[in-house]
Amino acid sequence: MRTPLADGYVFPGEFGRQCGTWLTWPRPEGISFPGRYHTVLGDLARIVHAIAVRQDVHINVLNDNWARAVRDVLVGCGVPARLCAGRVFFHAIRSNECWCRDHGPAFVVKGVARGYAGARAGVVDWGFNAWGGKYPPWGDDDAVPGVIAGRAGLRLWTSKVVMEGGSVEFNGRGTVLTTTQCLLNKNRNPGMTRGAIEGVLREYYGQRHVLWLSEGIEGDDTDGHIDDLARFLSPTKVVIGVEANRRDGNYAALRRAHKKLQGMRDQDGVAFEVIEVPMPGVVRVAGERVPGTYMNFLFVDGACLVPVFGHANDARALKILQSHLPGHEVVGIDCRGLIWGLGAIHCLSQQVPRVPGLGARLRAMALKVP
Repeated sequence: MRTPLADGYVFPGEFGRQCGTWLTWPRPEGISFPGRYHTVLGDLARIVHAIAVRQDVHINVLNDNWARAVRDVLVGCGVPARLCAGRVFFHAIRSNECWCRDHGPAFVVKGVARGYAGARAGVVDWGFNAWGGKYPPWGDDDAVPGVIAGRAGLRLWTSKVVMEGGSVEFNGRGTVLTTTQCLLNKNRNPGMTRGAIEGVLREYYGQRHVLWLSEGIEGDDTDGHIDDLARFLSPTKVVIGVEANRRDGNYAALRRAHKKLQGMRDQDGVAFEVIEVPMPGVVRVAGERVPGTYMNFLFVDGACLVPVFGHANDARALKILQSHLPGHEVVGIDCRGLIWGLGAIHCLSQQVPRVPGLGARLRAMALKVP
């Protein structure tokens, strides 16, 4: 069986050039925002607005009626109608929940390193089981990548291995960072060894080097997704959240992860520059601790969108990230409503790399919304 690696495709670093971002709009009757769906609409609109001024936004909805309703929500929440018309594209693709990072299309590319002329893109369709079978049903979510690849006419590689986009992080040069708590959890791929998982990461993401941290942060129901814990800012820089309060449940785990990162090397044996960003303390919604972290940021073309929570550390976190991202505008987006769903900006989204003709293909398959 051919794999992306065998065919010369790789999963690029998120900080590279992009032509769009893929989202899935949540449904009021979904399980992600019980009793508080109305509180997330403003956060979603701010995210769409921040992306759309820079690149295309593709949004999965149930049908054209939903597309019109969502467009009205966006405009009502301050997204300019002209921007919606020119940069926001709706797709009638059924889903169960809104967390597109985990159920969306994983775009792999070929030829980008040699320049964009002649580069190609394809999609990896991983297995999806709603974070270890926690939230049935998940059949519609599991089908999303295949539907998108089919409509866009893109090459598709299918793996039955359960893999969520939030569980893996890439430096764009062959290194993937993940956690044992998630990828070695028996609720994902029982019977698969660490070596077998590493082989799959190499073959289907086109990577050369796999690095493992241990556990994730408090309030995270995904069993330790890396995108709440540590992220790459560049091929050589990795950023991690740190907690100053020794009594906080994240303190010890983050210290262990930080120490481990300092001893890690990239695919060429070179140490990373490890950057510390403070955590936003304990973030609670309706009395429940949720996974508040600045690490759940999203790269778009020319910007880095960072969740903020009305905490004193918000400004400090944004300043640190900006100092290490001179080519990006670091933008804070209030996610105090969205985080009730136990995810933030990165969890909602899947980037579309810039490849000649890809943006036009995706726009052409969108709904025509009058």
